Amino acid sequence: MPGRVVITGLGFITPIGNERAAVVASLRDLRHGLETVPWFPEAGVSVAGTVKDFDLADFNCAAWRWPERYALARETLRSLPPHGVYAYCAIEQALAESRLTRGELGDGATGLFCASAGSPRFLHHHLGEMLHSEGRRLHPWGVVRSISGTLNFNLAAHYGIRGAVTGFVSACAASAHALGYARDEIALGRHKRMIVVGAEEPTVESILPFAGLRALSRQADPLLASRPFDAARDGFVGAGGAAALVLEDADVARDRGAVALAEFAGWGQSADGHSVAQSEPTGAGLEAAIRRALAASGVDPMDVDYVNAHATGTPVGDRAEAAALRRVFGELGPAVSSTKALTGHPLSMSGALEAGIGTLALDLGFVPGQAHLQNVDPDCEHLRLPSTTLDVPIRTVLSNSSGFGGSNVALVLRAVR
Repeated sequence: MPGRVVITGLGFITPIGNERAAVVASLRDLRHGLETVPWFPEAGVSVAGTVKDFDLADFNCAAWRWPERYALARETLRSLPPHGVYAYCAIEQALAESRLTRGELGDGATGLFCASAGSPRFLHHHLGEMLHSEGRRLHPWGVVRSISGTLNFNLAAHYGIRGAVTGFVSACAASAHALGYARDEIALGRHKRMIVVGAEEPTVESILPFAGLRALSRQADPLLASRPFDAARDGFVGAGGAAALVLEDADVARDRGAVALAEFAGWGQSADGHSVAQSEPTGAGLEAAIRRALAASGVDPMDVDYVNAHATGTPVGDRAEAAALRRVFGELGPAVSSTKALTGHPLSMSGALEAGIGTLALDLGFVPGQAHLQNVDPDCEHLRLPSTTLDVPIRTVLSNSSGFGGSNVALVLRAVR
């Protein structure tokens, strides 16, 4: 019989805070982490979800700065991209909350799943040096600090992981996929513990190319730029950082005295089969993923208390998700909000971040309100979108993610007490 899987540790490096307490405070107060960024003015995109208290802009890691509480050795830094530093710091938080030591990670029954698009900034830099020098200047770590597998390469070596190590690249569904497959590894008895981390760099190279798809908001005011479900929304706000979760077999966690923050009850996935970049407008694919997740979890739709929506603020995507939620839950079902109004859209790390937020909501008993919502899109009016944070005990959370190619993932989390 498949085993129960629980979440025992969380780590956050995000636009709304760099540790658990700060993230909770921002969610409760609906305080966003979006800022004006000095990118190309003629591109018309000027707002992003930025990470504070880190300076990782230089191509030379010797010039990097991060909070003093984290100790990163030079031999680790030299092959890391900037978002690898975010990921390391988030994992350190998650391990501390789980009360795991580094020595326990090399037991062969602990794995690491990562989600990242790589570092477009570093890839461009290293390829530029190679081409400019006609192949005479090749950085020894240029490949492993740039390409999409960079997190799993670096972090598995750093932590001495001997279980499964894999990178996921399904765009904005990537870390949700990583979580789902990590859960399966534990539930099927292949591993007793999995670390999952998603991380991205909030740089012009990582975010601005989405303007070519007309997917980014062109609002200059951070309060107007990220507006999921609002009638005037005009695209998403790119963001970055890292989010990490420790998943464990429930019996293993109990026997070592770890505190279970939430149960990861089940998940579902699907594909739209519709478009490379745009959501299928009826939301049928996401609906299928949600129904599969609920069935796998043994959860009735009526028992879901809160949905952390994928809703990024794009006109078609939000409308499609609202339609899917209507068919699954009916009129005025569970409370719904998209915390991307506060964090921006952190691309491949969004599934991990929002699963972490869902875990906080279950553990502490609150529902984040829908920030920046002024006039609800008529096609979304059936959703119960609280304008303020609700301090209410909740038992079940659904977290949705969607990526390029119509990849849909739905995660179901449950309270453990």
